Amino acid sequence: MYLLSYERLEAILSRIPSLRIAVIGDFFLDKYLVTDPILSERSVETGLEARQVVEIRCSPGAAGTVTNNLSTLGVGHIHAVGVAGDDGEGYEMRRGLEKTRVDTSLLVAAGNRFTPTYTKPMVRTAGGETELERLDIKNRTPLPRKHEQNLVKTLTLLTNGGFDAVVALDQVQERNCGVVTDAVRQALGEVAKRFPGLVCFADSRVRIGEFQNVTIKPNAYEAARALDPDWTGDVSLAQAHEIGRELARRNGKTVFLTVGEHGILACEPDSVEHVPTLPADGPIDIVGAGDSTTAGIVCALCAGATSVEAAALGNLCASITIRKLGTTGTTSTDELRERLRLGPAAD
Repeated sequence: MYLLSYERLEAILSRIPSLRIAVIGDFFLDKYLVTDPILSERSVETGLEARQVVEIRCSPGAAGTVTNNLSTLGVGHIHAVGVAGDDGEGYEMRRGLEKTRVDTSLLVAAGNRFTPTYTKPMVRTAGGETELERLDIKNRTPLPRKHEQNLVKTLTLLTNGGFDAVVALDQVQERNCGVVTDAVRQALGEVAKRFPGLVCFADSRVRIGEFQNVTIKPNAYEAARALDPDWTGDVSLAQAHEIGRELARRNGKTVFLTVGEHGILACEPDSVEHVPTLPADGPIDIVGAGDSTTAGIVCALCAGATSVEAAALGNLCASITIRKLGTTGTTSTDELRERLRLGPAAD
């Protein structure tokens, strides 16, 4: 039997429409430029091939993928908190967020910052689309102090706004060049300590070990590097148990350590619960799976679920999104019900 009963799933889902969740972090724009090779021209000036764009697809990425998943799960109130550029990419990103019911009033447009963008040139073929080398737009200078101070102030104000959760998504690898700076991270930890009833949750590519008093979700490699920056190679399941426990001791909060096809380890300072995922056969696409896991875990915690139930719901979300090939998948409540009802038989 799966570690989340159908009755408990329904109880959690019934709470989701009333939730109020803020997502603070790096809101990227995913921008796909689809080219048709049949229409390619030769540049008169350079002699190089001039690829011809026939379709442009834009959608919010990074922290925007988290809000998108929260939206499809039916969260009633979602707020984006961050800093983006006052540019065309920022306009497209905000428009995408608002289409998914995200309040962008706390997303600052800064004239001296880029809107981080993953530009993905695609070549259309008879068999579909092939991605070429990606073009990344990121801010490589520190976030200006005035914006950092505003974010810290906003975090404090959120605690008086009836929010159920604050989710931090630290996507930018260059220290202090994204939204989740050292000062913002510290402020989140202080908020989490002062308001234990508020779900404070964080995901970070390279600094997951620097959060304090905040529930975190690293993968096994990120967790290992948080304890040992020189760690290389794979992490065994047994090693992941020990690493997760140690991170929980340091952080003072639950660590949801993802272990790929093995699922999630719900780690406390003195215990680890292994929550296996539902098996997935056939082709899969893991893009966006981590963000759908985050959305599931956070919604469950806000609804009063145990850490094991929250991990199980996170796994359930991921088991659906990985089956959506060639796209950043999301999960609906009806899909969750059906997946849990079918269980392993769905494969």
